[in-house]
Amino acid sequence: MSRALVLIPARMRATRLPDKPLAEIAGLPMIVQVMRRAEEAGIGEVVVATDAEEIAAAVRAHGGRAVMTRADHPSGSDRIHEAIEALDPEGRQEVVVNVQGDLPTIAPAAIRAVLSVMEERDVALGTLVAPIEREEDREASQVVKMVGSEWKPGRFRCLYFTRATAPWGEGPLWHHIGLYAWRRDALRRFVALPPSPLELREKLEQLRALEAGMRVDAQAVDDVPLGVDTQEDLDRARAMMAQRGSAAASS
Repeated sequence: MSRALVLIPARMRATRLPDKPLAEIAGLPMIVQVMRRAEEAGIGEVVVATDAEEIAAAVRAHGGRAVMTRADHPSGSDRIHEAIEALDPEGRQEVVVNVQGDLPTIAPAAIRAVLSVMEERDVALGTLVAPIEREEDREASQVVKMVGSEWKPGRFRCLYFTRATAPWGEGPLWHHIGLYAWRRDALRRFVALPPSPLELREKLEQLRALEAGMRVDAQAVDDVPLGVDTQEDLDRARAMMAQRGSAAASS
């Protein structure tokens, strides 16, 4: 698999946790921690795509690269599309990996895993899933479920994404992780499409790709990374990173 361009979209407009990308975690801004995890994945150049000079400045102060984008993008997918068109107008980079800027504890191996999905040439969009272990997560609407066909161990052809408990009956349920690898032409087509009916109903952007007939595959990983949306999440992320730091120091 050829190397990818890894883009991390970030903005300052979070309402539940103001200035979230700059929140300190283990001595670094959260956006820099995400950048470090992406760099550790070793799959290609890492660039932060943002509309905020404060975020760009923090990234550059820690040796990273940032590209400025418009402030009116409705989604991270639109932001990374603008960014890759500016960074690679000749279209030489075929695959772009979108890592959310609020995943400071994501495993670099998970980022590598999403790129592996793109080894199948007709896959337009690759993503990740993990098994749902907690009973309360089976019915929680904030836990997005992937319904798909496992065509080889740990690899799924995605048929649907939903906030409902699905599929019905006995068997595992799969938690969708919002980390994506895009084929460049598929991303260009995606952002040009209007929001689809099921996307609007479920409030899940990835359904637009399925409704447009794009092939979406998912790779299973062991754990769901912690997304930081609230102060409680931030406290958990700080504790997790402190624990990792202590373990590394004692090894």
